[in-house]
Amino acid sequence: MRLFKKYFKEILLVITALVFLSPVYIMIVNSFKSRSELYENVLALPETLTFEHYIRAMDRMNFGLAFFNSLVITIISVFIIVILSSMTAWMLARKDNTLSRVIFMTFIATMLIPFQTIMMPLIQFMDQIMSTTGLPMLNTRSGLIFMHVGFNASLAVFLYHGFVKSIPISLEESAEIDGASKFTVFWRIIFPILKPITVTVIILNVIQIWNDYLLPSLVLTDQSLRTIPLATFYFFGEFTIQWNQAMAGLVLTIIPVVIFYALAQKHIIKGIGEGAVK
Repeated sequence: MRLFKKYFKEILLVITALVFLSPVYIMIVNSFKSRSELYENVLALPETLTFEHYIRAMDRMNFGLAFFNSLVITIISVFIIVILSSMTAWMLARKDNTLSRVIFMTFIATMLIPFQTIMMPLIQFMDQIMSTTGLPMLNTRSGLIFMHVGFNASLAVFLYHGFVKSIPISLEESAEIDGASKFTVFWRIIFPILKPITVTVIILNVIQIWNDYLLPSLVLTDQSLRTIPLATFYFFGEFTIQWNQAMAGLVLTIIPVVIFYALAQKHIIKGIGEGAVK
């Protein structure tokens, strides 16, 4: 009976893994097929292995420019989120008063608001800001970065806040007695200790921002500014869909995130556990 339970759990895990990996299998396999092969059987392996669809997909997507746009937007957005969120969470955790608690709960409350409910008022508001102040909020990388920071900072503050509370305040007090400023205390003592949760925040935000389609589709209209998720939309026409090229484009889209995730995945569970539970 014990042996049965052991193998039953393993079989169940294998089946679950196959279910979750099946969309990835379908996407990769069909990216190498011709249209006739694809319509015959989406689950079958391709008759010949060719990268023709990947070459065409990269050309139609203008992959190099789209990759550059996604890379710039993602890196700058994540960098600003990490810097601002870590400092904010540290100050909120150390200033234990009513105002700090209200501000922290406001950050938490904003996490519960679906983006779809505010996306149109947001674009109208950004258009008003741009028309009155001249700040480039729409159809610019800087405007999109600004919005990404605003929408993703709340979760980062929440994770950092829990982690900071687990750090003994005596470390900071000792440094301040030795004459260290608040700036020095944070960057020389606190921020290095935040490495596990910082890696988690980076991973979660890289995946979210890199794969985001809805917000860039509302903000960016210039083709030269489009990110990779926006570029893949070229394969879905009004009357025809180039499924094989679309699958190749999707594979090209997820490869950078998969590589990044594989290199840093061990920090996710550790960071979330230490940041959200403590």
